[in-house]
Amino acid sequence: MLSRNAGVNYRPHVVVATTVTSAGSTLATATDLTADLNVLSTVTTGQGVSLNDMEIGDSQEVYNNTVTECLVYPPTTSYAINQIAAGSAHVLPGYTSCVYRKVSTARIVAYQSS
Repeated sequence: MLSRNAGVNYRPHVVVATTVTSAGSTLATATDLTADLNVLSTVTTGQGVSLNDMEIGDSQEVYNNTVTECLVYPPTTSYAINQIAAGSAHVLPGYTSCVYRKVSTARIVAYQSS
């Protein structure tokens, strides 16, 4: 996952997945996101993806390149995204991107485009 480094000439290595397909309708069955930047190319209604278990301060980006809403789950039931109940999905509308940043041991903050 993308993280900061105090080095002046530091350039992060960003892993990009350009063809991610949603799957499953629960946290346990959703597609695991493994890249720093994930482009959803196929989303089926009611299906989703799950974020990677990041370090505090790290982030993961998701762009939904479809017309269909996608459910984005935290990595485990111990995490909450924004004020949504722990383990529950954040709804990412079609043609929308979101940066998910882990800010504590139990909270992920979602910064969504409009």
